[in-house]
Amino acid sequence: MKKFSKFVALALACVLTFALCACSADTTESNGSGSSNGSSNQKSSVKAGLICLHDENSTYDLNFINGFKAACEAAGVEYLIKTGVPEGQEAYDAACELAEAGCNFIFADSFGHEDYIIKAAKEYPEIQFSHATGTQAHTENLANFHNAFANIFQGRYLAGIAAGMKLNEMIANGEITAEEAKMGYVGAFTYAEVISGYTSFYLGAKSVCPSVTMEVTFTGSWYDETAEKTGAQTLIDNGCVLISQHADSMGAPTACEQAGVPNISYNGSTEAACPNTFIVSSRIDWTPYFAYCIKAIEKGDAIATDWNGTLETGSVVLTDLGAAAVDGTAEAIEEARNKIINGELNVFDISTFTVGGETLTSYMADVDTDPAYEGDHEAIVDGYFNESGEGLRSAPFFNLQIDGISLLDAAY
Repeated sequence: MKKFSKFVALALACVLTFALCACSADTTESNGSGSSNGSSNQKSSVKAGLICLHDENSTYDLNFINGFKAACEAAGVEYLIKTGVPEGQEAYDAACELAEAGCNFIFADSFGHEDYIIKAAKEYPEIQFSHATGTQAHTENLANFHNAFANIFQGRYLAGIAAGMKLNEMIANGEITAEEAKMGYVGAFTYAEVISGYTSFYLGAKSVCPSVTMEVTFTGSWYDETAEKTGAQTLIDNGCVLISQHADSMGAPTACEQAGVPNISYNGSTEAACPNTFIVSSRIDWTPYFAYCIKAIEKGDAIATDWNGTLETGSVVLTDLGAAAVDGTAEAIEEARNKIINGELNVFDISTFTVGGETLTSYMADVDTDPAYEGDHEAIVDGYFNESGEGLRSAPFFNLQIDGISLLDAAY
């Protein structure tokens, strides 16, 4: 019996090893006939393809996959999904394979895919291509290439309110002093998308806990569980009493649960793995965008060059609160959410932060991403930084280093 048990254990280990190795390979999933479980009983004229950097093990990619499937199945759209596609020539190859497979709508989910998707779009002008987080659609001026994003900084701000209320509770309970209200943030790269995210999170926390400060560390990867866990632990060792992230694995939340430190995740709830420390998570719901593109292609309408989802479109959402959240958090978030929607509250209101001790009155942002990264658009409008504003690109371009936030490293 012992020999048999050892054999079974060895076999299971081999299966698991193979499965883990497969995660990094280019794999394709299809729903076959495109039959719908939703309200549509008629097969759509659209066949959609999704290109993902990683697979379902990445919270980032899983969020796209879930939204893509939901929109396609509701519309009766046949789809193909390619996972494990690196940010290189492989992205172009994947796009071409989807095009040759009959897809007339192809979407790629990672920043580094963009150049290769543009190349494919030029080769297949009759096919509509979209790309998340990209910056070049408004300067390429291709009728069949589009960028899309959402004002996730709104969701980050609301999650920051939950964090600030938790800090206030810790101060009131004598666990920390007001001066010890220091948060930590695990980021992937020093891109504007990440800077916009951690800054809006900090400003949300500061709106309810004025003494808060924050340290940020970077991993140099969108998905590196070991580096993210190490980064979170470094922040905890530095005295950070609450951790958030813009990275895609369970590394940081796991470190928080093990250390008993409250955490706010991204792209989905981590409550199942972190029942004692999870507060809330913000994410972009991509379902509205995919549904919009499918409908536009079916009707023969143009797809927006830069599409930007909001709280109002249902594209920026928060999960249910976890057990670590403070009483009254839901009400505070709802109040701020309503103010953002009606224009009463702007996340990057210049009266709420300083840069080098000074309040900004003007800032030329690099929206067109020219080679020299020179500012080309005035970003301060009506007293706030007009992040991803109407008429500008959808991807974030907020790259200010505001007071109250310190970077432990900036090598990426």
